[in-house]
Amino acid sequence: MVAYNYETLSAEASKSNVDIVEKQLRGRNKGFYSDGLIVIDKRISTIIEKACILAEELGHHHTSFGDILDQNIIHKRKQELRARQWAYQCMIPLEGIIQAHHARISGRYDLADYLGVTEEFLQSAIDRYTEKFGLSVRADERHIIFFDPLGVIESTA
Repeated sequence: MVAYNYETLSAEASKSNVDIVEKQLRGRNKGFYSDGLIVIDKRISTIIEKACILAEELGHHHTSFGDILDQNIIHKRKQELRARQWAYQCMIPLEGIIQAHHARISGRYDLADYLGVTEEFLQSAIDRYTEKFGLSVRADERHIIFFDPLGVIESTA
């Protein structure tokens, strides 16, 4: 599993010909993507939160097209969801949850720390995985991930 953090995501952006700029944004927006440029609010204080924002904005680069700012239009909301889903799968792949289980990580705070994401980002990813898979998913031939409560069960068969 590739461990994504701000540095590796920045390298991914560079490889994809996407520039990253940090500047003070207005309103509640923490990040913005448009035509090969990602802008991240420079007031974000932690590199972990910046990585989560960068992952979502890279998700827009890889999955979105056009102006999707008006979230009252259903196809624009779907593009936003695809970008977030890309970010969740990048930062919190199912394999990462399994690795955390093997490392004996317990609790959401420790899991978020282990995966290098904010607790809010982790919860949003878990909520999205629950919407997509239901309360559990067979991640591979040996592991079932439960989302509520969050846990991993290993099968020996």
